Amino acid sequence: MAEMINDPTILKRVVAELDEEVGHNRLVEERDLPQLNYIKACIKEAFMLHPFPPFNIPHVSMRNTTVAGYFIPKGSHVLLSRPGLGRNPNVWRDPMWFDPDRHLDAKGKQVVLSDNDLRMLSFSTGRLDCPGVALGSTITTMMLARMVQGFSWELPQNESGVNLVENHDDLALAEPLVVIAKPRLPHHLYPKS
Repeated sequence: MAEMINDPTILKRVVAELDEEVGHNRLVEERDLPQLNYIKACIKEAFMLHPFPPFNIPHVSMRNTTVAGYFIPKGSHVLLSRPGLGRNPNVWRDPMWFDPDRHLDAKGKQVVLSDNDLRMLSFSTGRLDCPGVALGSTITTMMLARMVQGFSWELPQNESGVNLVENHDDLALAEPLVVIAKPRLPHHLYPKS
């Protein structure tokens, strides 16, 4: 959300995709997800730039391989740095620039949140592949899609942007994200409290 709020053209593009594919008269449903490639590209870009947690679980290389340009001999114990992969300038052009378009395929192929080429690490891969990839991808996409579909997001007055500086102890923002959310759908679509 912070990256999209800092670049209103990206947020407008996500809203436009949701308006076109889903509309204003119902909430996003799981059946809509295959048509929401741009929002999935935004999520994948966020996973690349702002991973959580910073490292994957340790793995042992079963054969000689190359990951992000590094040769890893068979039998090596490997601990991959998620920020190190996602922010690697040898793999990504302008890796610190939030650019969801880098994940879109010119042929319209589906955007998936995992990357088996290990240019970034959103979910584990290989023999110890994360069993929750499909569930995690679905929940993440649904949550962000409904947040963007259901509300207009803006910064408080006198704020020019979200400070994306990370905490020294982890990859969370050093300052809490403070934004204003205003309903943008018909009133009957919001749950009664």
